[in-house]
Amino acid sequence: MKSLEKPTARVLVMRRQPIQREEELVLARRYVLLGIIVRILDHDIRVLHSSEAKLPKLYETMLLGLQDRVLLELAALRKQLRSKGIEMVEEKRSEDGLEAQYICRGYRHRFILLWGYIRSESEQLLRTYCR
Repeated sequence: MKSLEKPTARVLVMRRQPIQREEELVLARRYVLLGIIVRILDHDIRVLHSSEAKLPKLYETMLLGLQDRVLLELAALRKQLRSKGIEMVEEKRSEDGLEAQYICRGYRHRFILLWGYIRSESEQLLRTYCR
């Protein structure tokens, strides 16, 4: 004998990608900027060696001190990203800027930083370290 029950309907629920939280984006963006600042300082230190500056050792010491502070913050930020389950995946440079991708809560997110923004934010961040 067949059951008189109504057949159950299968409902497919589409899982939407969670909205990117502002805090996560800020952490990822700062991580990328600090990485760029470390490379900028590396470059400037190398250039200083071949320059004819009057006080090259003093300038080098100042830049190395800045670099150490940036590296300390970068390490702390890396730890914070790890604790929040954020993994930086890829950085691509283009003529217009830098595209970074990261994974958070199992979803891939991305953002693009234009070179003008990177330049101004890098200078502003370095100024905060000089105070």
